[in-house]
Amino acid sequence: MNHQRPNSLTMTNPSQAAAAPALNVGFILADNFTLSAFSLIVDQLRLAADDGDRSRPILARWQVMSSRPEPIRASCGITVAPSGPLTDPANFAYIIVVGGLLHGGQQLDEESIAYLKRAARAGVPLVGVCTGSFVLARAGLMTGRRCCVSWYHYQDFMEEFPHHTPVADRLYVIDGDRITCAGGGGAADLATALVEKFLGRSIAQKSRHVLLLDRQRPGTESQPHPPIADLVADDRVRRALLMMEQHLADPLPIADISRRLQLSTRQLERLFQTVMGQRPAEFYRRLRLRYARFLLDTTGRSVTDIALEAGFSDCAHFSRQFKAQHGFTPSDARARTPGPAAQSVAGHRLFD
Repeated sequence: MNHQRPNSLTMTNPSQAAAAPALNVGFILADNFTLSAFSLIVDQLRLAADDGDRSRPILARWQVMSSRPEPIRASCGITVAPSGPLTDPANFAYIIVVGGLLHGGQQLDEESIAYLKRAARAGVPLVGVCTGSFVLARAGLMTGRRCCVSWYHYQDFMEEFPHHTPVADRLYVIDGDRITCAGGGGAADLATALVEKFLGRSIAQKSRHVLLLDRQRPGTESQPHPPIADLVADDRVRRALLMMEQHLADPLPIADISRRLQLSTRQLERLFQTVMGQRPAEFYRRLRLRYARFLLDTTGRSVTDIALEAGFSDCAHFSRQFKAQHGFTPSDARARTPGPAAQSVAGHRLFD
């Protein structure tokens, strides 16, 4: 059969491939969806589906469904034309909902929500990417399930869904036939996992290599930690915290931070004690120790490398400070079973 290459933003038609592919994915794009999350997934499907870069939907197929024929606008202003209406959910290995702007109005219409509920009843795995997790939760499709959200939208999710269990220190979470992904670069890692499950590791890695993506991260890997300053009201303390965040490997003297803020060291000390409940030097040290714990839990780097990365002069100094903070050495930390005390920096900073 003569396969035609699809347009870059108009997905394939089910009649374009001679045989049913191993992996068939349906996309539902929310109004003001995040283009990067969609493109990171669909391009890996495209590259996995065929040899080279010819984009023929042989091993995988993808289509953008919509209840309306009009193009769907991404949050960046680019529009994507749907390739067809909402079709039988049983045709798909996954139905992926790509969310976007959280406060930009209704994300999906009632017909699309009803379609997702029908797909859930049929047992088709539903995937929420970016704020697609909000779409699924609003439809009542995440009850009793863990739901991965970006640290940036964690508080929004908690306020809207107080009885759900959000996870904001992972790239994505698989809970039965519900998969949720924080979005961003994590969408690429999730796409690799889906392709690998159906088409094998070599094909999944081929897609990543063509896209110049580095190692695949598992869903359990922590989201890059957010700035702690976002939740601090005092502008001077917030600026000091940002400086600390930006200088973990090469800590700034507190006197330098004070001078940059046009404060005396004593003034900064008093401000920190009032706002943060501790002295700036103490907070800075705890912040670097927490970052070191994050590296111990999520990387295979040596203790010496981590000590230097976290701004300690040598391994012995780091080990003494770490043991004083945690009650055990950095080497012992890797032998312990991770628990609440071993959550990522993101978890400690915003969500405890």
